[in-house]
Amino acid sequence: MSTQTIARQFREQREGDWQRLEAILRVAERKSVRALSDEDLLALPVLYRGALSSLSLARETSLDLELVTYLEGLCARAYFFVYGVRTTAGAKFLTFFRADWPDAVRSLWRETIVSALLMALGALAAYLLVSNDPTWFEAFVPSDLGGDRNYQASAEELRRTLYDAPEGGSGLSFFATFLFTHNAQVSLMCFALGFAFGVPTAMLLVHNGTMLGAFFALFQDRGLAFELGGWLSIHGTTELFAIVLAGAAGFRIGWAVVFPGEETRLAAATRAGRSAAIAMIGVVIMLMCAGLLEGYGRQLITGDWTRYFIGWTLLLLWLAYFYLPRRRADG
Repeated sequence: MSTQTIARQFREQREGDWQRLEAILRVAERKSVRALSDEDLLALPVLYRGALSSLSLARETSLDLELVTYLEGLCARAYFFVYGVRTTAGAKFLTFFRADWPDAVRSLWRETIVSALLMALGALAAYLLVSNDPTWFEAFVPSDLGGDRNYQASAEELRRTLYDAPEGGSGLSFFATFLFTHNAQVSLMCFALGFAFGVPTAMLLVHNGTMLGAFFALFQDRGLAFELGGWLSIHGTTELFAIVLAGAAGFRIGWAVVFPGEETRLAAATRAGRSAAIAMIGVVIMLMCAGLLEGYGRQLITGDWTRYFIGWTLLLLWLAYFYLPRRRADG
């Protein structure tokens, strides 16, 4: 019997099942699996296994290439609906917040500790230097960032910067946008420069800390340290935590470059960058929250204890969200 005759008989015996499988796949591809009837849903895996068997026989008996190619495409399309992961955008969104983001942050715990210590070290050093010699203040705080908050300002002038809201709602919106942009740039630089062995990331974190320490030295000198703490707390706990996480993500990449193990440096950095990138997506979300609190909540809420309560409650919620154990949903 000729090969063409065998191929024709092979097709005639099974073509009905292939056509039915193809019809089911067209409906599923055009609409969704939910559009299939119960009968078609039950038939789908059976027809898929039949098509796989046909493909295996076609290859073993060296039937014509056109038939093998057709069956390969049919099986590949069916595989997606039988075994493929099908999630909606909403499900992916929920998975990111429920598992992906906290898992990525939790995996960076060592780098997070180092990042936080570097920022705290910078803050302490600047606080001590400025407290002993106020001329150090301008070395740590650029004039455009400090504004009216400098050693030439009186205690009353500094107090007004903590409690007086800008005139008009548009001022608040502009301030929130400006600060979000500034902090996002710092965070992204901490992350993006991590590949340079983490050195620029460490420098940025220390520098960010020195500005914080210098401000505390100034306000402490005017007897306003407690008030400054409340002013910073309402947004700063979220904002500084976000910058610390961005630094941690940068360190993850930098350390992978320095200590690649058995991989190439490029491969190690690429692998480390996956979890770090997920953490960075979350950092941007945190900075958006901090920007809103900084531009609106901090100006509209002027009670010191209320500011402390909101800021530190938010920090506790972030810590619980990232680090408390949780059960993973199956599937």
